[in-house]
Amino acid sequence: MEQDWKESVDTLEKTFRFKDFKVALSFVNDVGKIAERMNHHPDICIQNYNEVMISTTTHSEGRVVTQKDRKLARAIDSI
Repeated sequence: MEQDWKESVDTLEKTFRFKDFKVALSFVNDVGKIAERMNHHPDICIQNYNEVMISTTTHSEGRVVTQKDRKLARAIDSI
């Protein structure tokens, strides 16, 4: 993927680019499976047909980036 995760106080965010919509959608479904297994759900946006933007924060801690978000990011990168 093209960039590293960008971290601010309240979000961890990354945009992934794929060859087409079908591959992007498959990636989103894989992210969903990981999120369900970890019980930690990111915001996911498909844009420009082949880009997937993922943003995660820990709502239960007051909308800040925690180890849960970093662990989710590592799991997503492993797809």
